[in-house]
Amino acid sequence: MADITTLPYRPCAGVMLINREGRVFVGQRLDSTLEAWQMPQGGIDPGEDPLEAAYRELWEETGVERRHVELVAIAPDELTYDLPEDLVGKVWKGKWRGQRQRWFLFRFNGADSDVNIATAEPEFRAWRWADPKDLPELIVPFKRELYRQLLGIFAAELH
Repeated sequence: MADITTLPYRPCAGVMLINREGRVFVGQRLDSTLEAWQMPQGGIDPGEDPLEAAYRELWEETGVERRHVELVAIAPDELTYDLPEDLVGKVWKGKWRGQRQRWFLFRFNGADSDVNIATAEPEFRAWRWADPKDLPELIVPFKRELYRQLLGIFAAELH
């Protein structure tokens, strides 16, 4: 196997979507058999603005339209995670070692009926609102530290 440390990180945008009660949207991935939940995230296309990518990914994964959210905060730095070695060759055709993510905190001003995970290319099989403090335990283990960092970064806005 090639040295994975020579592979680049995939550029990605992530969205922490909080509702009026301060709970966070999490979805259960269709392509995973694990009881793992995650926040919406996805690749940034070449030349795409990270914020625009966040709005697009939110729409593509949750059906939530831009008019139902307001931008609350932007993480000042990219956060990275590495894939476990056994996944490197299976995910993204083996081109990336993990992701470098720009994270955005959005407030959801719509109703639960404005969420529709049955999108054109569904990513989630289920969704729910979670307590922010539970996020690190809900995510796959290799992303836990990143989620802990996010909770610290957005702590002032999460109440």
